[in-house]
Amino acid sequence: MNLTDILAQAGGIESMASELGIPPALAKQGAEALLPAILGGFQKQATTGAGAEGLGGLIGQLGGGGLLDAVLGSQPTPVEAGNDVLGQIFGSKDVSRTVADHAAGQTGLDSGLLRKMLPILAMMVAGYMAKQGGEGQGGGSAGGLGDLIGGMLGGGGAAGASGGLGGVLGGLGKLVDQNGDGNPLDDILGMAGKLRG
Repeated sequence: MNLTDILAQAGGIESMASELGIPPALAKQGAEALLPAILGGFQKQATTGAGAEGLGGLIGQLGGGGLLDAVLGSQPTPVEAGNDVLGQIFGSKDVSRTVADHAAGQTGLDSGLLRKMLPILAMMVAGYMAKQGGEGQGGGSAGGLGDLIGGMLGGGGAAGASGGLGGVLGGLGKLVDQNGDGNPLDDILGMAGKLRG
């Protein structure tokens, strides 16, 4: 099962659709186009930042599992929390805009709509990873991140067999900053293409 299906089962896609006033099928299509870039951003943060444990701590500081709960709740989603997540994984609003424009070019959806989806999706992914990572059970979100990205790559079983997150990050390491220019955007979009394929 891919991440879009997992978020749909949790009710996240429907919540986002209702908040944005669009049909769930449209929300799912947008999510499928945006999620690889969001995961690419988390992956880049984990490999170039403080590692998986640091990423788990960062997700906790940003709201942890409460981020997913905020999207699923009956109150309007506090998108500023999602923008904080995006700021951490993409580094700038320009990257977020370009990710939305890139997804719009692939799907034909309005880039303005996709820009509104981005912070909500980022909250869902971060909250989901925090919950999967054993938040509140003494565990970090490292395993959740490894399994999540491993699942997106279609190697869900391989993550556990190769030492959890370390194996997944090692396998994805070559996807990050392939051209060595230090610019996260082209690498994130490149990784998104590989994850989508």
